[in-house]
Amino acid sequence: MKLSTNIPQGAEPEKAILIGLVTPQQDEQKSAEYLAELAFLADTAGAQTVQTFTQKLDYPNPRTFVGKGKLEEIKQYIEERGDIDMAIFDDDLTSKQVLNIERELCVKILDRTSLILDIFANRAQTANAKTQVGLAQYQYLLPRLTRMWTHLERQRGGIGMRGPGETQIETDRRIILNRISLLKQELAAIDRQKAVQRKNRGKLTRVALVGYTNVGKSTLMNLLSKSDVFAENKLFATLDTTVRKVVIDNLPFLLTDTVGFIRKLPTHLVDSFKSTLDEVREADILVHVVDISHPNFEEQIEVVDLTLREICDGADKPMLIVFNKIDAFTCSPKDEDDLTPRQRCNITLDELKASWMAKMNDNCVFISARKGTNIDELKAKLYAMAREIHLTRFPYNDLLYQKYDEE
Repeated sequence: MKLSTNIPQGAEPEKAILIGLVTPQQDEQKSAEYLAELAFLADTAGAQTVQTFTQKLDYPNPRTFVGKGKLEEIKQYIEERGDIDMAIFDDDLTSKQVLNIERELCVKILDRTSLILDIFANRAQTANAKTQVGLAQYQYLLPRLTRMWTHLERQRGGIGMRGPGETQIETDRRIILNRISLLKQELAAIDRQKAVQRKNRGKLTRVALVGYTNVGKSTLMNLLSKSDVFAENKLFATLDTTVRKVVIDNLPFLLTDTVGFIRKLPTHLVDSFKSTLDEVREADILVHVVDISHPNFEEQIEVVDLTLREICDGADKPMLIVFNKIDAFTCSPKDEDDLTPRQRCNITLDELKASWMAKMNDNCVFISARKGTNIDELKAKLYAMAREIHLTRFPYNDLLYQKYDEE
């Protein structure tokens, strides 16, 4: 299902309801966090969230994802409002589930993956990004073809096509498989071109910005490189890899801005963006940008670390963690006579710095990219890390840097 992200000026945004589950693997707090992120995704796509529904189940209902009673409750809400355009589910749906839910609710049905794909399709600007998104869309569509057709037994006629023939769904499956094959060939050609471009960059130190989506990577990129990379307070504002030459004092290096990660990121979407992630794989230094103002930034760190370990071999690379958005960090001080357990919202920024982060020594820095706070400290740390790698490739520059440092 396509969600209209280009809303005409003055037109009302599509209204959506969000649906998630509370399971033994996902408690109420975790479910609420995921639904809040899903609402941000919906807002990024151009939809307005008007209501959320959750249900406690051991596992999703194989027919309708939620139980019969909950589905009836959602249906009644939609009928009473009369202006709901779509229902968005926080987990992937099977073709059978989508078909059954559509029959009951009579509105568009999307899941988290289809919503992300729609955002990606709207954000893609270059041929590279469009090809990657197209491949991901076809890979998502392939196992869900059964809900696209009600005339599955329509036969192809003609000489040699007597008998059982080829059903419509088989025809479309073959077409999509051919299209996937062509897109993979295009991406292979793009990969070879990108590899040549990386080779032509010479031996300059490469630094890659990585992190969860919407943590401020593009804003930081603009600040360090004095460029004009598109940045806004939306998820997946950046899809295309951007590389800029940066010079700190007398040391040049290449800085790369990459697509952000997210929880429940579809595997085929990661596979489609292989050429983008190659920039991370080949980087000498990773700068992991974290939104410290986010209430669950520690989980976001885990998501990024896991993704890097799985697909980017990032565990073996030098890494600097940049805690961004300190200007947006807020907390409510805990009263002295309050005997309730201390929570994340009661911890001050100084207390956070003195916690597990204090063990990181020179591997972290606290900044505000938007306001330019502590940027000099960040540059100093980047300079030290990049210089160490630079001198292994250009050892004859050692005396030059020593003279510069003395000055």
